[in-house]
Amino acid sequence: MQRVYDFFRRHPTGVDSFWAVVLLAACAAWIVGDPRPSAAAKVAAVPLSFALATVVARRRRAPERMLLLAIATGLAQLALNVETNPGDAAFLVIIYTCASNAERWASRLALIAGLAAAPLSMVRWPPHERGTTIWTTLFQTILLTVIFACSWVVGDRLRTRRAYYAQLEERAARQHREREAQSKAAVAAERARIARELHDVVAHNVSVMVVQADGAAYVLDAAPDQAKQALETISSTGRQALAEMRRLLGLLRAGDDAGGEYVPQPGVDQLADLIDQVRGAGLPVRFEVAGQARPLSSGVELTAYRIVQEALTNVRKHGGDGASAKVLLDFGDSALDLLIEDDGRGAGQELLTQGGRDGLGQGLIGMRERIGMIGGTLDAGPRPGGGFRISAVLPLKTGR
Repeated sequence: MQRVYDFFRRHPTGVDSFWAVVLLAACAAWIVGDPRPSAAAKVAAVPLSFALATVVARRRRAPERMLLLAIATGLAQLALNVETNPGDAAFLVIIYTCASNAERWASRLALIAGLAAAPLSMVRWPPHERGTTIWTTLFQTILLTVIFACSWVVGDRLRTRRAYYAQLEERAARQHREREAQSKAAVAAERARIARELHDVVAHNVSVMVVQADGAAYVLDAAPDQAKQALETISSTGRQALAEMRRLLGLLRAGDDAGGEYVPQPGVDQLADLIDQVRGAGLPVRFEVAGQARPLSSGVELTAYRIVQEALTNVRKHGGDGASAKVLLDFGDSALDLLIEDDGRGAGQELLTQGGRDGLGQGLIGMRERIGMIGGTLDAGPRPGGGFRISAVLPLKTGR
């Protein structure tokens, strides 16, 4: 049965043509079998029947023109004295079609024509049966008018439902596009966040390992104990880097429930270990904490740690021999202030611009992105007396 319905939906003109043939056959039976119409009326009914059959067959392809043809046929029927017959069912069909599918002007015209059809028919061919009164005639007129009006109402209701469903489909499609855009934005943000994490992990730990490896090679023959200590630092730094890399790769496992335990996000409490590691790599660092330390949100914790980590990495890379650094954490009432400065030769404006040939400056870009995500501010630049200075303000209530 569903195949039959699908066939009808795919061939609407064929279905309408079938009913047009049925209507034409009913008109032919009326012309031949009804003795009341005159010979002239029966002759005139033939072309009118074909016109009404055409209205039914073409109603969906050209509803406005078929409505005009139906109105012209009805007026010709009044003028030629062709009484009501089975072909007049085409008027109900075209009124319904115009109300559901045609332009608005055609829908209104169809309603007006439908409301006028019954009164004009009763005036042109008043009933003469025995027992007919003005009240029965009025009742028949009202009944026929209601039938025509109901045909229009059903069609208009279908138009309204179709528009409503189209609006729902458009809204669903728009929401789908918005969800896709949000998903893409979320993926891009997550990709940028992971890229920042990878940069911080690789830049810091590899920098420490390179410095220690160079030192170990330099003192390998003269001071084997120092070389051994440097190699131990390289080993511990490599393990830490691997642990953080595993954590980041674990975040990339979409839909994988078999993941193991990953290292938690570093925070302010791990800064002492970080600075000890940097000191072990040969960079003197003075670490101070002001104010009353208290628990912070994970976003502020990670941002503070990464800023200090990146700043000290830059000091090692660009500070030169004999450079030292200072790290100050100040816990305020509404913000955590960070100050990292060094007395090395620095990299000048390279760190503030695009970074030259070797990619310098990407760390500062990552810092600004991190701080911007929690609503903080960053001030970075060369110190007047030499070296580099980074000052950051991280709000303790990010509103996220």
